[in-house]
Amino acid sequence: MVDLDIIVEAARLSDPATVAELDGWVMAHPGSTPFHRPGWIMGVEAGTGQKAKMLVARRPSGDVAGVLPLTHIRSTLFGRALVSSGFAVDGGILAGHRKAAPALAEAAWTMARQLGCATVELRGGDAPAADIWQNKADAYLGFARPLAADDETELKSVPKRHRAEIRKGLANDLCFEIGRDKRLRDIHYRLYAQSVHHLGTPVFPRALFDGVLDQLGDAADIALVSKDGKPLSAVISLYHRGACMPYWHGAADGARMMRSNEALYFRLMGSARARGCTIFDFGRSKVGTGPAAWKKSWGFDGEPLGYHLRTMPGQETRDVNPLSPQYRRKVELWKKLPLSMANLIGPHIARGLG
Repeated sequence: MVDLDIIVEAARLSDPATVAELDGWVMAHPGSTPFHRPGWIMGVEAGTGQKAKMLVARRPSGDVAGVLPLTHIRSTLFGRALVSSGFAVDGGILAGHRKAAPALAEAAWTMARQLGCATVELRGGDAPAADIWQNKADAYLGFARPLAADDETELKSVPKRHRAEIRKGLANDLCFEIGRDKRLRDIHYRLYAQSVHHLGTPVFPRALFDGVLDQLGDAADIALVSKDGKPLSAVISLYHRGACMPYWHGAADGARMMRSNEALYFRLMGSARARGCTIFDFGRSKVGTGPAAWKKSWGFDGEPLGYHLRTMPGQETRDVNPLSPQYRRKVELWKKLPLSMANLIGPHIARGLG
């Protein structure tokens, strides 16, 4: 597909040289996120079976002018969609040339039609200019801010009421550790599965977390807080261009009483600072929810996240938001399932959410 001097092609993700080229371009782009990296969508494919696609805009010289990572979601329950990026909070069009964004958007739409997808969903990134795209900025908020110079200054930057909660957590003599080994992966998944069950949503496949950790290497790890050997809170964090993003979090039933979540994130801020990070990115939360309020209690301001949607004529836009009215009863029923059954069935459902 050609747009004047921009050519859009589908990248060969099976070619290590191509992957390295695109990853290098993404890492150098100031507007990129970890979800733009080829490793993200490849890890998602390895962990869920949902196919990784990447559109690349090139100049006539062959130089990269923009990228659009995509996950081809196929689900009996939730339909087919092209999502950028799958299982992510960002990853939309990333352009280095003014003509790259519209060319990539049109190429994604063409690919969606070829694959029989009803919806294309671009999470963040450059907004497609065409009116046919629906811009939605009322569903999610993003929370990020600079890290302070040291622990004491960081603590003082938190509003007084929540600062007291952090101090209580730090006073509980909790053990903090970071790593990527199988023990930590096992613990994290157990805590994560328990947490999402309480929320009434199906748990993602364990292989998704392994796939992302394996693909991103040192740019992802697991932080754990425990007490006397009992795991309380754990989170998989992503690192990208000086930012630390705690992403997939899980906690035991006793976490709230021990304030282990407060201790976990505060200690993670210190760890991120020590490895050279300057930004702490709490990721997204749905507008009007408890998690959004909790992040605000840390002194983070929520910024609306722009999502861009396009749907085939005559078809409904794919909706996988658990807060939607159509899912409320299902969410309440899911909470009542025994955890063992939810963990058995959940991954088969959740791999279609994307």
